[in-house]
Amino acid sequence: MRLTTKDKAFLENLRRMTDDGELSIEFREDGIKRIILRQNYGAKIARHFGMSRQGVRWRFQRLFNQGYAESYDYGDQAFM
Repeated sequence: MRLTTKDKAFLENLRRMTDDGELSIEFREDGIKRIILRQNYGAKIARHFGMSRQGVRWRFQRLFNQGYAESYDYGDQAFM
């Protein structure tokens, strides 16, 4: 999985917002291990990321959960 420039910008925004406490990331295991984005509601999220709230959730899901699973399939080459 290669990161695009949009993915990199998304991750930078995500880091900034989690550091400020505006978003949180949680690990959940209920049969399946997954990573969940919390506090992702309101117009502020859409404005900050420049996409809809659903778009933020979709990109987070793709980067973290799909990328996480692929990293086991491809070893260290998944994020290069």
